[in-house]
Amino acid sequence: MTLGAETRRLLDRAGLAADIVQPQVQRALAEDLAYGPDVTTEATVPHGQRVRASFASRRAGVLSGVGVAAVTLDLVVGADRWSLLRAAEDGDALTAGDVALEVEAPTRELLTAERTALNFLCHMSGVASLTARWVAEVEGTGVFVRDTRKTTPGMRVLDKYAVRCGGGVNHRMGLGDAALIKDNHVLSAGGVSEAVAAVRALNPTISLEVECDSLAQVMAAVAADVSLVLLDNMSVDQLQEVVSAVRAQARPVKLEASGGLALESVRGVAETGVDYVAVGGLTHSAPILDLGLDVTRILDKVAR
Repeated sequence: MTLGAETRRLLDRAGLAADIVQPQVQRALAEDLAYGPDVTTEATVPHGQRVRASFASRRAGVLSGVGVAAVTLDLVVGADRWSLLRAAEDGDALTAGDVALEVEAPTRELLTAERTALNFLCHMSGVASLTARWVAEVEGTGVFVRDTRKTTPGMRVLDKYAVRCGGGVNHRMGLGDAALIKDNHVLSAGGVSEAVAAVRALNPTISLEVECDSLAQVMAAVAADVSLVLLDNMSVDQLQEVVSAVRAQARPVKLEASGGLALESVRGVAETGVDYVAVGGLTHSAPILDLGLDVTRILDKVAR
């Protein structure tokens, strides 16, 4: 089914590709409609009825997923049969009762699309909201909050987009766009230097990061001319020691703290002088932001 111009505008503004989002929405709709049409709606809603309705937040948070909700409505309702009356921007802060989207649409199709649209909105807004809390905790330190590949299967593009809506930044999208040498790679290759050399032999230009859990490993990575080092499960004291040693080197090296980070103590980590904090929980443990669909007005029946 063809997406409408307004939906495409929303996706373009978000930097989301329609050919990625549309199949994801179609799979989600297929789950809801696998056993037949919406029996309850077909039994209770008159043919031709149209309504005005709002997707509204039940509590405070950060919005993400407006364009994805619009794709859902296009696929269920039809792009030419519903109207977007107003919409907040992805990344906007919402308070309880704020409207994310207000639409006019045929009641039957709108209610059929409701849960799928809300599932995307609630999940993505939850990721954005949690990210915003982490970003707020490190405000003023110059540290960036980064995500990981610990995303919901099939949802990586949308999960990472939601992180950006919350003010975070993305790490690598997959296994092939950047190299991250972890402990098992180091063990298999025979050491940090050997692992770095092996990656560069295969792909000399790829972005390369090395995970280290000791100062000795960090300095080996720096000696191997690595520009980004991940500091795994280090205490604040260890981080300070590493930062001091690395900053004493002539060559600039970016440092990322990861593993065991907690929202209530991340500021202390940020104040050690690292450049990034990596937080898998942004995407694997974010609670949803509760949004709901409220019909605000039943319009005159119009045959469509």
